[in-house]
Parts: sequence; structure tokens; C-alpha cells
Amino acid sequence: MKKILIGLLAWCFLLQAGAAELNWLTDLPKAQAQAKTENKLVLIDFTGSDWCGWCIKLDNDTFSKPEFADYAKKNLVLVQLDFPNKKPQSDELKKANAALQKKYDIKGFPTLIAMTPDGTVVWKQVGYLKGGPPALIAGLDDAKKK
Repeated sequence: MKKILIGLLAWCFLLQAGAAELNWLTDLPKAQAQAKTENKLVLIDFTGSDWCGWCIKLDNDTFSKPEFADYAKKNLVLVQLDFPNKKPQSDELKKANAALQKKYDIKGFPTLIAMTPDGTVVWKQVGYLKGGPPALIAGLDDAKKK
């Protein structure tokens, strides 16, 4: 019984380690250039990572899951535009994030936007997306067909 428990704990740790390997960029133009090179969509997460309960829930329920990590590595360039209360950010990053918040008319957090490398928005989700990775993946797969 002890061996089974240890094995399950090790397996869970490995799954979480895979999800933690995701690379979230903070520079949208850089992400768009990478997406063009890799023929991927850009997924932007407008978040309040240290104060927004629904943002934290989205991260825990979706972004941190291995199923999403596997999909993202093959299909997405990830961008996190964070609006924290306590985490330090450079003035330059705050200014860039605020300009993108205005450009994409972001009224609440979390908001997810999927776009082509040229900046064409193909999908937008305002608020928490129920259903975990399968719901997000389905929405993004539909967006890729547009």
C-alpha cells in the first residue's frame, strides 16, 4: 500500500512538473514573431494573478494541468499580461500592459484572447471558463478553423 501511495505521489509530481514548464511571455510583439515562425496561435491571458480569484482558479483548473500544457506546447505561444497588486513590475511593463488592455477593450479579469500571428483576434473569452482544459482546447481548436 505504501509503495502504491508513493508511486501515485511521484506520478502526480511529474504531471505537475510538465505543466510548470510552460513559457509565458510578457512581450506581445515578440510572441507574435515567435508564433509566425512556429505557425501557432497566440493566447493572451489578461490576469490579476495575485488578487483575482477567478484568475487564480483558471490557472489552477486549466493552465496548470498537463492536458493544457501538452496542447499549448504544440499549438500556442502564451502571453501573460498581468495586472498584479503586490507583485513588482517595471514601469515599462505596466505601461505596455495598460496600452494592450485599452487596445483590446479589456473590462474584466480574466480575459483570454486568441489571435493569429498578424494580430487578428479569432477568439475571446471574458471571465472564468468552466470545463478545464477540454473547454479551452475546444474553443481554441474552433478558432484555428477560422
